Amino acid sequence: MFDLDRWQEIFSSIRSNVLRTVLSGFTVALGLFIFIVLFGIGTGLQNAFTQGFARDAQNLISIFTGKTTVAYNGLQSDRVVTMNNDDYDFLVNVDKEKVGNSTARYTSNLLVKYGKESGNYQINGANMDEQYIENRKILEGRYLSPNDMANKQNVAVIGRMVQRDLIKNGSPVGKELNINGTMFKVIGVFSDDGGDWDERHITVPISTLQQMKKGSDTVSTVYIAYDEKLDPQQAIKYGDELKERLKSRKNVSPDDENGVRIWNNAQNMNETFMFMAVLTAIVGFIGMGTLLAGIIGISNIMVYIVKERTKEIGVRKAIGAKPRSIVALIVQESVVITVVSGFIGVGLGVLALHLIGDSLEEYFIKSPSVGWGTIFTAFIALVLSGLIAGFVPAYRASKIKPIEALRTE
Repeated sequence: MFDLDRWQEIFSSIRSNVLRTVLSGFTVALGLFIFIVLFGIGTGLQNAFTQGFARDAQNLISIFTGKTTVAYNGLQSDRVVTMNNDDYDFLVNVDKEKVGNSTARYTSNLLVKYGKESGNYQINGANMDEQYIENRKILEGRYLSPNDMANKQNVAVIGRMVQRDLIKNGSPVGKELNINGTMFKVIGVFSDDGGDWDERHITVPISTLQQMKKGSDTVSTVYIAYDEKLDPQQAIKYGDELKERLKSRKNVSPDDENGVRIWNNAQNMNETFMFMAVLTAIVGFIGMGTLLAGIIGISNIMVYIVKERTKEIGVRKAIGAKPRSIVALIVQESVVITVVSGFIGVGLGVLALHLIGDSLEEYFIKSPSVGWGTIFTAFIALVLSGLIAGFVPAYRASKIKPIEALRTE
């Protein structure tokens, strides 16, 4: 391995056969390059899907109501189904050990004024758990508290874009907004990964907003973040049970798909994970196929190289070279070419992913990358294949008698 004469022979052989060396190295480099780019794009797709589900709590069940489409229990179809505070309490307590965070939400679009600035914004009446359900980050101040809820305080937490639109100078915390003629004190500012739309929301205690609406106890939506210990199938079953129990409570036919509706992230995530598993398998299959093509390519080239050097091998044997030294020379040359070409392929692949960056985000590919563990495994696989590809034909050639090798055309 550390024989200086052997290294000089290897580099001399490489310099004398540039085309042969480039062809064998190109196969290795191309194989690793395509492998890294493909796996990187696969990771980018996974990142895009994961981010899509990270905007709100991933373990979220959202419950809505609408108009019935089926007559039931003596009640006509086309009946508006509404939820109230008692329905919310029923839903969160019917299977309490499965509930994490939860909130009822009452929503209204109202005119909001601050000084000379004004605009219509979505006002959400909710409780303190909304912060975790919506995955919001507090930038200034605080979110709602149990005391705000119990005492029906006129306090508001505003989105970052609301601050930008209305309160242009200084900290908004402590300032007052006129919401539909009622003054609310700003207690906090939040950001939301959902983007500008979600950051143009204002949250107030649901008890306060219901009181503003002539003492109504109406609830627009119920959000329940189920216990994360539930697997997707258990979470789907739990969501279906909530839906059926609310239907029974509100006299909605079990066959009515519009009177009570449910959006269960477990169902969406289950389907997404299945899709991602298939996608990962396809990318992995193509990637492994690329590596296999590289292995076959370098094997074929090494067979050709050894065959081309048969006379050289005969001369070496005639002057006393041992078969072991002949095999070691060819194998070492094969490994050198494979390693150098592998580094070039890895470098180009990583560079390509870096240059792609987030430029393909509109095609649902975000931050494509490949772990160094995967790259190292692929690199070692190709180096070992290069070693074997050089060893097998070299070993066979070393067994040829010198006179037969010298006669080879």
